[in-house]
Amino acid sequence: MSKSVRPLWLGGSAKLTGGRGAVYDKFTGELLAEVASADRETIDEAIRLAVKAQPQMSRLPAYERKAILEHCVRRFQGRFEELAQLVCAEVGKPIRDARTEVARLIDTFTVAAEEATRLGGEFLNLEISPRARGHRGITKRVPVGPAALISPFNFPLNLAAHKIAPAIASGCAFILKPASKTPLSALVLGEILAETSLPRGSFSILPAHRSEADLLITDERLKLVSFTGSPEVGWDLKGRAGKKKVILELGGNAACIVDRGVELGHVVPKLLFGAYYQSGQSCISIQRIIAHESIYEELKCRLIEGIKELRMGDPREEDTFIGPLIGEEEAERLEQWIEEACAMGARLLIGGKRRGPFLEPTLLEGCPRHARIYSEEAFGPVAVLSRFSSPDQAIEEVNDSRYGLQAGIFTQDLSFALRAWDEIETGAVLINQVPSFRIDSMPYGGVKDSGFGREGVRYAIESMTEIRLLVITSQ
Repeated sequence: MSKSVRPLWLGGSAKLTGGRGAVYDKFTGELLAEVASADRETIDEAIRLAVKAQPQMSRLPAYERKAILEHCVRRFQGRFEELAQLVCAEVGKPIRDARTEVARLIDTFTVAAEEATRLGGEFLNLEISPRARGHRGITKRVPVGPAALISPFNFPLNLAAHKIAPAIASGCAFILKPASKTPLSALVLGEILAETSLPRGSFSILPAHRSEADLLITDERLKLVSFTGSPEVGWDLKGRAGKKKVILELGGNAACIVDRGVELGHVVPKLLFGAYYQSGQSCISIQRIIAHESIYEELKCRLIEGIKELRMGDPREEDTFIGPLIGEEEAERLEQWIEEACAMGARLLIGGKRRGPFLEPTLLEGCPRHARIYSEEAFGPVAVLSRFSSPDQAIEEVNDSRYGLQAGIFTQDLSFALRAWDEIETGAVLINQVPSFRIDSMPYGGVKDSGFGREGVRYAIESMTEIRLLVITSQ
């Protein structure tokens, strides 16, 4: 990546406006690029262009929306390693995880291309009483209108894709604001979208400071806002969004139950991955491991031995598992939370040391539930281990959280699994899998402080469209 000024993509054209923001390599600290930052006037112009382009977007036939998305898939495949290296640099994500993200980007656009031709409706027999004799109804789904899309730093390609691809499949014009620390991936998406037949003005990719981007939330010309980020920002955003539809994905502190009778040789590698992959910077990273008392000590020993094998270092090296956090301030925050928990009586089993933006993969036990490392979202390579003796106790502990995104349970007890599905207060319960697992076609979202609405391509399309009814009478 050259250290030149990267453009904004405004209405499908590259333009420079407003100020500039620096983007740094999260491992070396070197300048990757300077990026134009949209000011309020630029965002206002993007909204105007989106509104103007919306009728054309609405009229795009399904086969053309599909072709646009398929073009993007081909270009992603052709630029696969370039995109992975870019994510590795601007996020600090280990290269293997970065390649997985590009593969998921391709999956997301592929599913959206398929769903673009499945937008249908329903025939309704309205003859429910004599007064409705001869009446029939037909429904179809129509685009909700121009959308504001706000994506986070940790998956700068795929979480942007989970907003962009359904918007195209739905026929919604859109403005994407990527995270300020990781805008380069989104700008490459803009380059590729600009190669397609999308109407001029139907999309803009606008890096911007939060203070300048308020129009994306408050402007009544926009009909939907989709936000992924912190609960504090998300709920405030929802309160100011007015009449818009709102989709919020706000993270969590995911729990995973490990029941007696499971094969620990199978479970432990999954737990290590779920807790520490991409340095724990995932909203469904395992933060709480709740183990049955009969296997607790063995599981603890196996986890400690496994953590010792996790290599921390340069994310570009193939065997690196733990890279830097997005900034040194995040590592400092977690270091403070760990020290605070230990002062409250928690025991540090392994890790806990910080070196610049790096934090060693960390495991604690005996952590008080009111400690921040237990009750808040860590968003780093930290997990807390606790024990349970009964299903009641395990489910209660999972639910003892203001978050509710995903939960996992490893068990051979079908009744326990079904009860967990019934009683655990999360958007998803994964049986014999970690909560950190996601397939990009499945409904994804949470309850409580974890969010509002669902992503996952088909479910995002439902939010980005609305039902329009036609009533026909033969009389």
